[in-house]
Amino acid sequence: MTSSIVPPPLFRNVHAFQISGDVPAKQKANGANQPLRRKHLDEAKLKKVSGRLFNQSSDSLPRRSARLSRDATINSNSNISQFGGNGPDHSSGKLRVNSSTPSKLCSTAVRSVQVRKGKPRATENFDEGSRYEVIDEMWTDNMPATSSSVSTTDGRFFEQDKTERIMSQDSKVAVGIRELLGLLRTLGEGFRLSCLFKCQEALEVYRKLPEPQFNTGWVLCQVGKAYFELVDYLEADHYFELAHRLSPCTLDGMDIYSTVLYHLNAEMRLSYLAQELISIDRLSPQAWCAVGNCFALRKDHETALKNFQRAVQLDSRFAYAHTLCGHEYSALEDYENSLKFYRCALQVDERHYNAWYGLGVVYLRQEKFEFAEHHFRRAFQINPRSSVLMCYLGMALHSLKRNEEALEMMEKAIAADKKNPLPKYQKALILLGLQKYSEALEELERLKEIAPHESSMYALMGKIYKQLNILDKAVFCFGIALDLKPPAADLAIIKSAMEKVHLPDELMEDDL
Repeated sequence: MTSSIVPPPLFRNVHAFQISGDVPAKQKANGANQPLRRKHLDEAKLKKVSGRLFNQSSDSLPRRSARLSRDATINSNSNISQFGGNGPDHSSGKLRVNSSTPSKLCSTAVRSVQVRKGKPRATENFDEGSRYEVIDEMWTDNMPATSSSVSTTDGRFFEQDKTERIMSQDSKVAVGIRELLGLLRTLGEGFRLSCLFKCQEALEVYRKLPEPQFNTGWVLCQVGKAYFELVDYLEADHYFELAHRLSPCTLDGMDIYSTVLYHLNAEMRLSYLAQELISIDRLSPQAWCAVGNCFALRKDHETALKNFQRAVQLDSRFAYAHTLCGHEYSALEDYENSLKFYRCALQVDERHYNAWYGLGVVYLRQEKFEFAEHHFRRAFQINPRSSVLMCYLGMALHSLKRNEEALEMMEKAIAADKKNPLPKYQKALILLGLQKYSEALEELERLKEIAPHESSMYALMGKIYKQLNILDKAVFCFGIALDLKPPAADLAIIKSAMEKVHLPDELMEDDL
């Protein structure tokens, strides 16, 4: 009976031999005797053994769940179909193990096939081999997950670092844009205030600039123009000189600089500036305006007029050149041409208050006081901070016998610029016309502190002392006025007043 044949052991540690590759000596000896053993076994016995191994009934199986029993049967049939046959052709077949088999019976079936093929038998139990396979499967399955998690982490760090760099760059760009906009806002606000002739406010804005931005040619020119409008020619000269030193080839604002030097009677510096500007660009109107101011300071009005006309030819849209031509025609008492050039300047720039002022002066000399008041008021509306415009408007009002309005305007002019001697002198004249002699003398005493070498001031004091019948002081003041070398037009008037000191007031001419 075939039942008396003992089947080979079911559990072999095939995995151990596959890993280590070493077989004990006893196993090798058994392997050498295996062909002899196969000779004594016929095919029937092998078939029975094979059938006992792979075709067991459900009663001989270990007690497992129905799922494990079904999987074992399926795997056994698949292995039989793969390794089917019991001839020598099957001994050379390769073993294929499906690592995804969930059952231990599958491993048992595979190992039984290996025994039939003459493979060495393992001495360890089935559980240990199965555990090795499970560990291998877990390691193999976890490798992609671990590598993917590492790559994901590296990707996150890279993206985070990239995001931080982008945010840092964006923050630097944002800070730079904010600083640039703040700088442009400050420059724009200062220039706006300058155009509105709010010069003191404009200077305060420009002083808020950082030092590297403040010490630039354009800003220094704007500061110089602001001081020029405030009739502070010394400060204007200082800043214009700095601007010209920093950017000597910049011609913008040099026409105003030449006018500042004209008011300061700096003839040598004005001549040097004119030559320098001509050497830089002889086709610029600013250069010829500087040359014209140089000749105007020498009282050569005809040559100055030619230079100003040259500036107009080079740039007919240069309003200041038209105005300077009008000033020279007015100095030559050619009022018709003077009015013509002033109007041309207003056609170029309606807000050019210098032209409105020039028209007012011409009408004031022509004793057209209403026209003079109109043009002075237009200039005052454009530049309401100018003490000079306030003073001339007050003079026009005084000529129209509107003394109270004229006196109020003179007070505003003095408050606007306490260093300007002209409104103080005109206020004393108005007070003299109102027969307020003591107040007029007080105002002239304050004027003496500002302009101690003004001949017209002493002549007016002599006239007031004559009205107060203080003749010795009147003669003394007239004498000082003559010693200060007044202009030729005033010289004859002062001499005549001095000669008539002892005459009654009715015989004195009201020339002062």
